[in-house]
Amino acid sequence: APDWRVPVIGGLPADRRLLGGARELAEAVIGTLVERVPVYRRLPREQLAGELTRDAERRIRALAHTARTGRPAPEAEFTAVREAAARRAEEGLPLDAVLLAHHLGLEICWEFATRHALAGDAADLLTLNRLLLDQLREATAAAGAGYLDGRRRPTEHRYAARQSLLTALLAGTPAEDAATRAGLRLPAAYAVLCLSVADHPDEHAPEVDPAIAARRKLRRLGAELDHRTRRSALYALTSSGGLVLVPLTPGQGGQDGQDGQDAHRRADAPAEATWAHLAAAVTAAARAAGAPVQAGAAAATPAEVPAAAALACEVLDVARAFDRPPGLHRLDDVLLEYQLTRPSQARARLAALLEPLVDGGELLTTLRTHLAGGLNRRHTASALHLHPNTVDYRLRRIAVLTGLDPTQPADVLRITAAIAARTAKQATPAR
Repeated sequence: APDWRVPVIGGLPADRRLLGGARELAEAVIGTLVERVPVYRRLPREQLAGELTRDAERRIRALAHTARTGRPAPEAEFTAVREAAARRAEEGLPLDAVLLAHHLGLEICWEFATRHALAGDAADLLTLNRLLLDQLREATAAAGAGYLDGRRRPTEHRYAARQSLLTALLAGTPAEDAATRAGLRLPAAYAVLCLSVADHPDEHAPEVDPAIAARRKLRRLGAELDHRTRRSALYALTSSGGLVLVPLTPGQGGQDGQDGQDAHRRADAPAEATWAHLAAAVTAAARAAGAPVQAGAAAATPAEVPAAAALACEVLDVARAFDRPPGLHRLDDVLLEYQLTRPSQARARLAALLEPLVDGGELLTTLRTHLAGGLNRRHTASALHLHPNTVDYRLRRIAVLTGLDPTQPADVLRITAAIAARTAKQATPAR
């Protein structure tokens, strides 16, 4: 207001007092929440010290703005309050705890701003009290609306329509009508990703509610996938994984297993760039979630999505069984391992080649390490904390027991296949 006079408490303008102690105040607000509201004790430490402390400091700076100008905080501040409350709803916090946080925050700010009040500050105290109560009213209204937004999101019409489209595609039923209801056009092809999401450390942290930690992880994962795919992806995810369908634009839809050399050549170049982009999206989503993510992937036309989903999940199973690193894996990345996971007499007989090493566990470990290290005896010795001569002895022993010499190139391929077959035979795929 043009004739506005900033309230002065204890000889210092209220806005300067609030700004000067903003960080200290924010930490005090979070400390009080943890002490007085039990549900906040179950939140991850990084959330309390990070997101919630930053939000509290932003609210305090908004109060200082109001004290300095006599006007409500900018609309963006209440939009931020609304969005934060929606996140708390998605994480499962009760509404009363979310609203109580605003009341306790205001209480602490009032006590901080007025602790040095003088006898002649009564009029300024009343002015500041009115400003803070006005701000509280707006903030709690925004928080309540945001909380309802967060609770409604899973049942929004758009969300439901997209889930119906995903269901139709996975079931192999005609999906054109479902796409129309979702306001989408069916693409020429989809990249189908089958995800496995590891636990976030907070899900096992003492005194942290694992359900809240898992929902936070899932929200961040979904938000990053939306960002990376421009909200075009369809997905059904839980905190441990699920399926994602990403539309491929014309020229991107090279399908795995295409017949015909010309068709393969046309699809191959653009498809590689697309897979690289999707691999980067999976990596970014894992980083946002704070947990490793593995993905099996395949491409297909809309009608072929069910088969592609089955293949993507099989590729994921193989990648997990063979301890492949987090990230995106296609059939081409695990061809040998995939083939050896198909039950056959050949697989069983290959696996049996290593049976003589079962009783000598260190021999099998040495063999695996030696192959993984590129057949470098010094690397094997270093990895196993052995003398190189000990490695040589074990390799000779393996040759005697199995008839396969790890130092001879002609035998290395059979040994590699035998290890893969044994791993596949023993693995129990799980998603």
